[in-house]
Amino acid sequence: MVVSATLAPRTASQSLSSVSVIDQQALERRDPVSIVDALRGQPGVDISTNGSFGKQASVYLRGTGSSSTVMMIDGIRLRSATNGGPGWQYLEPRMFERIEVVRGPRGTLYGADAVGGVVQLFTDSPDEQGPTPSIEVGGGSFNTQRASASLSGRDGGTSYQLSATRLDSDGTEIRDGGDDKGYDNTSGLVSLSHTFDSGTRLGFLGLRASGNSEYEGGDSDYVQQVAGVYAEVPVTEDWSSRLTLSEARDELEDHAEPTAFGPATTTMFDTETRTLRWDNSVRLGAHEVVAGAEYLEDKVDSTTDYEETSRDNVAVFAQALMDFQPFSVQAGLRHDDNEAFGEEVTGHLALGYELDPSHTLRASYGTAFRAPTFNELYFPGFGNSDLNPEDSETYELGLRGQYDLWFWDLAVYQTEVDDLIANEQRGTRFAPFNVNEARIRGVELAAGIELDQWSLAASAAYTDPEDRDTGKQLIRRASQTLRVDADRQLGDWNLGASFVAQDHRYNDVNNDQRLAGYGTLDLRAGWAFAPDWKANLTLENVFDREYATSRASAFQGGWDYENPGRAAYLSVGFNL
Repeated sequence: MVVSATLAPRTASQSLSSVSVIDQQALERRDPVSIVDALRGQPGVDISTNGSFGKQASVYLRGTGSSSTVMMIDGIRLRSATNGGPGWQYLEPRMFERIEVVRGPRGTLYGADAVGGVVQLFTDSPDEQGPTPSIEVGGGSFNTQRASASLSGRDGGTSYQLSATRLDSDGTEIRDGGDDKGYDNTSGLVSLSHTFDSGTRLGFLGLRASGNSEYEGGDSDYVQQVAGVYAEVPVTEDWSSRLTLSEARDELEDHAEPTAFGPATTTMFDTETRTLRWDNSVRLGAHEVVAGAEYLEDKVDSTTDYEETSRDNVAVFAQALMDFQPFSVQAGLRHDDNEAFGEEVTGHLALGYELDPSHTLRASYGTAFRAPTFNELYFPGFGNSDLNPEDSETYELGLRGQYDLWFWDLAVYQTEVDDLIANEQRGTRFAPFNVNEARIRGVELAAGIELDQWSLAASAAYTDPEDRDTGKQLIRRASQTLRVDADRQLGDWNLGASFVAQDHRYNDVNNDQRLAGYGTLDLRAGWAFAPDWKANLTLENVFDREYATSRASAFQGGWDYENPGRAAYLSVGFNL
């Protein structure tokens, strides 16, 4: 079951979308160090990093820009309003129960920036009465140490989860011959909810990640935080309403070391997003209507003197989910009115046909837009306040086979982006302008099976992200990706492996700076050596492959950002 695709619980087939789910079992088996590691190689997902262990990461969904993917935590949007993207690298996977990745435009439901799709992280929803404690400690290569503890459960109508994690690592060198660049992260989560006899539910969520990450030439202190309160009310038997008030913070304090060009500097970029959202779901027999309104306000507090430091957005949206077995129709429309760049209307239409109980054919069309960031609009000496949002339209055709023990999903798509925002020189001014057009074509195939203690999953994707003005490949996107995961349960043991491979990419718009493709193999083993106790061992990049997915600018030296070589981690945990 997934909810991110339609804002209503649907199976993957019923969602009429290309969707992937990384569930709790997969997260526990693979034990990734960061959300970036969990997403790497997933269908339609490409990642570029400036090294590992808390270094800057960009997530490209279906070849669209890093600022064209929306990231949510339990329905609360988290991003930096100044640069447009969230701090993927700072989020601790042990805080979350599952990850949903919806590929394709979702502007109708989520507004700006949902061009490539949506990645939503979900915290745990305890369903067992009584408290359930857990604790885990471990460490490994690069003097990495990890610890986590949580307490969750239910008491009558009250559900709760309290979690804390700590990661500390010396890190690795991110350039050839450089020093190791360390990273630390302290994360905490509080989730509370209570369901009354009337069916009304009140809840609170608070999550905060903070720490320090070193880079070539300095270090950064960061904070990623979300907080929200919500009320769900069953107005009638067929009408439920939810009101959510939330705040998200992305804070960064950068400490640059002195150079030949100037002294040491400290710069601060803090952004705050406050949202009031009202969602309604009305069931009409076999059909369902989802409608609501949203008010969003962005604020910036920085040592940089921005021309504007706040903007608001008001939106209304509606979506119809209609089931005319064997046909199904999904249609939606949204209107956004933004203080900075005006009005935008987005919509989508999806048609499904159930060929038989196991196979569903789908076709869809959707529009979306990417809003200009505060940096692109207002950064002193650089911003262009006349920018228009990027507009996109996407066509998709898909076929899914869903069986008792296995599934497969095939999708082909094309996305066209107009008014692409690009930085260029015009006369004496270097600034962002609406200049380019992009066309992204792709094919995705994913499959998985659960059989006789085996869990197998595989995906392959081909993406052609082209700048229509030049015919060149968009920067830092690979065109071919393959991922295979295999796990086997053997009594008290579980053994597994993951293989990820990508072809080359380019680091510049002229496609002169080629970054070679790579393939990495990870191995893992788990042993339940006593009741409620388990040990996990993971071996990453077993063959010690050297690879880079980004390169420093010529001004910085033009060196490749290196990823870690072979690494090993061991953890021991107790879970009642």
